[in-house]
Amino acid sequence: MFFKKPKNIDDKTILKATIELRKGSAQAFHLLYQKYSHQIYRFCLRMLNDREMAEDAFQETFMRVYENRSSFTGDAFSPWLFAIARNTCLNELRKRKEKVEFNEEFMIPTLDKQQDVLVKDYIEQAIAKLPISLREAILLREYEDYSYQEIAEILEIELSLVKVRIHRARQLLKEMLQPMVKEIYESR
Repeated sequence: MFFKKPKNIDDKTILKATIELRKGSAQAFHLLYQKYSHQIYRFCLRMLNDREMAEDAFQETFMRVYENRSSFTGDAFSPWLFAIARNTCLNELRKRKEKVEFNEEFMIPTLDKQQDVLVKDYIEQAIAKLPISLREAILLREYEDYSYQEIAEILEIELSLVKVRIHRARQLLKEMLQPMVKEIYESR
């Protein structure tokens, strides 16, 4: 799936589009899709770690947005949209009945230090190994740049629990990535 980077659409235009979306405006839906499609697809891909499942979850997310447009009553469209994407991804994971467990063999670095692409892949693999509750929190914070409060709203949990999950995710990532970091610095 190929997505263009979203055009720079200001907050006032987004707010107006969300109001029009509630009335069933296809043009408003298209504008919101254009603004958020790249972020939502990227979020789904990182949550599911499977391109085909991510594409399905992405499409399902926007179908649900349009079907449930009248239930959106707030000003914060983005957290509402990400909550829908999150729930869709969780449903996909339930369908797959995947149990994410810590895998000891992942701790053995097998990367070529000279290629940044492999380092990026290694990091993405580490994120994919996180338990889903930690994965979704760290993705929303580090990749989507949401505040802790916005993450609490998206995940429908307390702010303190968001902070705990992000801290735990960072700690696990640090542990998983430590062999790679050590190997890189020892080779210099």
